[in-house]
Amino acid sequence: MAEQEPEELLEMSTDTERLLEENDLRPLWEVEKDFGNQFGGFEADIWKWDDIQASIDAIEDDVPIADLPPGFQRRVAVPVNTGYRNAISNTIYLGVQTVSPGETAPAHRHGANALRFTIDGSEDMKTVVAGEEFPMRDNDLITTPQWEWHDHVNDGDETAAWLDVLDLPLVLDSLNARNTFENHELDRQPVTKSQGYWESQYGRARPFEDTKEDGIPGPFEGNCAATPPYRFSWKDTLQTLRQRAENDEPDPHDGYSLSYVNPATGQPPLFPTMSFRAQLLQAETDPHFHNAVDAYFVIEGEGATHVGDDVLEWSERDIFVIPPDEIHHHDPDGEAILLGMTDRPVFEAFNFYAEAEP
Repeated sequence: MAEQEPEELLEMSTDTERLLEENDLRPLWEVEKDFGNQFGGFEADIWKWDDIQASIDAIEDDVPIADLPPGFQRRVAVPVNTGYRNAISNTIYLGVQTVSPGETAPAHRHGANALRFTIDGSEDMKTVVAGEEFPMRDNDLITTPQWEWHDHVNDGDETAAWLDVLDLPLVLDSLNARNTFENHELDRQPVTKSQGYWESQYGRARPFEDTKEDGIPGPFEGNCAATPPYRFSWKDTLQTLRQRAENDEPDPHDGYSLSYVNPATGQPPLFPTMSFRAQLLQAETDPHFHNAVDAYFVIEGEGATHVGDDVLEWSERDIFVIPPDEIHHHDPDGEAILLGMTDRPVFEAFNFYAEAEP
């Protein structure tokens, strides 16, 4: 006969059980078993680019953006993890969005933080944020921050594709909050800033009056610096990454790694809820584990990431995810570059982030 757990030996009278049930109450020794099980089935997983490409091409053929219902008029294929119905994790949403030649993904704004990492872009594909047109060249990263108007306009001859990354699951699912949302009265917001304006405001010389404002847009309050609209050119990022590889020692777990910083502070994280880094891998990394989610987009190269007993074999443009508390390490085949995405800032905000080696 199997040995019973101590709580299984506890007995309450029928009257006590009825009293609890009538008043929507449960004893702690029963509810504790349900903690940590609201989001089940989170596994290490990978989405191959060939499959993603076929899917987004099929969606593009079937569904013009103009036919989508009002609201989130975005044509996106969303990687969905086992145990979830809407995202890659319970804190981070990834999607691959396309805009065909001549199309516009209409202007809107929302409470969730977001960015775009360009996969197939050009000078004629632009994301317009807070009045400025940002050209979307391959591997450029463009912020579309909380409560800033943004739309996507393709004036080129080729379909453009990029990676959407938002903290929607954290807001809608984990926090059970509303994603405040508003459509612009125009499909294309007016362009009121010259190209380079937002970058110019966050260099070494800055407008003095802006340093006195908290800068949090819309109906929101908080104690973290707001993230401005900004375009991180891949040309500049790659040059800095190469300089680091030529002159510094690699991190044992992340290789040669650069964080995308909040331009307003010059410090990571890029958003209060998500952090991003470019990682250049030239050798196998050491295993470690942590309680944050890590998701990756393969910018270039190929290799494998070992997650527990699983081996995720990846190549250019694949997407993969590592669940919390899983021992993992990267093993590139030669040289590879990854875009790393994590919800670590959420844990750090509560002094709850933990990392260790096995």
